[in-house]
Amino acid sequence: MDPAPFHADVADGPDGGGAHWIVTRDGVRLRAGHWPCPGARGTVLLFTGRTEYIEKYGRAARALAERGFATATLDWRGQGLSARLRDDPLIGHVRRFADYQHDVAALLAHARTLGLPEPFHLLAHSMGGAIGLRALYEGLPVKGAAFSAPMWGIQLSASLRPLAWGLSTLARQLRFGHLYAPGQSGEPFLLRGAFELNTLTSDEEMFLYMQRQIQQHPDLALGGPSLHWLNEALGETRRLAARPAPSRPCVTFLGTDETIVDTARIRARMAGWSGGELVSIEGGRHEVLMETPRHRRAVFDRLAEEFGP
Repeated sequence: MDPAPFHADVADGPDGGGAHWIVTRDGVRLRAGHWPCPGARGTVLLFTGRTEYIEKYGRAARALAERGFATATLDWRGQGLSARLRDDPLIGHVRRFADYQHDVAALLAHARTLGLPEPFHLLAHSMGGAIGLRALYEGLPVKGAAFSAPMWGIQLSASLRPLAWGLSTLARQLRFGHLYAPGQSGEPFLLRGAFELNTLTSDEEMFLYMQRQIQQHPDLALGGPSLHWLNEALGETRRLAARPAPSRPCVTFLGTDETIVDTARIRARMAGWSGGELVSIEGGRHEVLMETPRHRRAVFDRLAEEFGP
């Protein structure tokens, strides 16, 4: 296995974490990371959100290890230290949303190569929630499944939704989909404003933890999405919404102050998910895994219960 850079200094994860380069079946080089857990009762496959990277989940991996689980995760194509897909490395882009399933397959194979303990469990956040739901439909071999503010829809006003669809579709047809979506730029979201203005977490220390990571290691940072990414994401979330829920248990966490993903889509999905439970995090924002200590403790305790002995 080919070792990859791993910024343990800012991750604050369990001891023994590391990263390797892996290659997908369509030839994209990704960075995969893991945190072991001695005597683990399983491994959590952690699917991160758009703009995110391995180190951001060091504290989440620590919380999982304290409850008996190893963690395996990755930088999706186009972000973190994985291969960037456009000449502008700060634009979030993907050719097809389905391409992320190549990344899923590569991570699963890598976890098995490492000998990480099974059973595997899925924990998917935001964009990773769309990727994870698709992976479940395609037979991802996990025992337990959990979602955090899953991107089963993007929060847009009724007036902006047709504009987003129309402009992003036109961009594909006229070949300017490589440009930033309206209102977006190469500046990372975490650096656009002070804690008081952020929509990610109500915990200032966790906000500063995330800020420090990309300030000290700017190669991890990513800016806004391309018009093409937006069109792909809108299409994928629409396709997912048209399908019935998988026939398996799951738990989904959603902050009551969520403003980034479409909460109506999440509530509709969970209302029709037999064996699914929607857990509301009072006062929680988008990053419910990085909320206040009280909320984090409740979320990770519930995850341990869902993933079982």
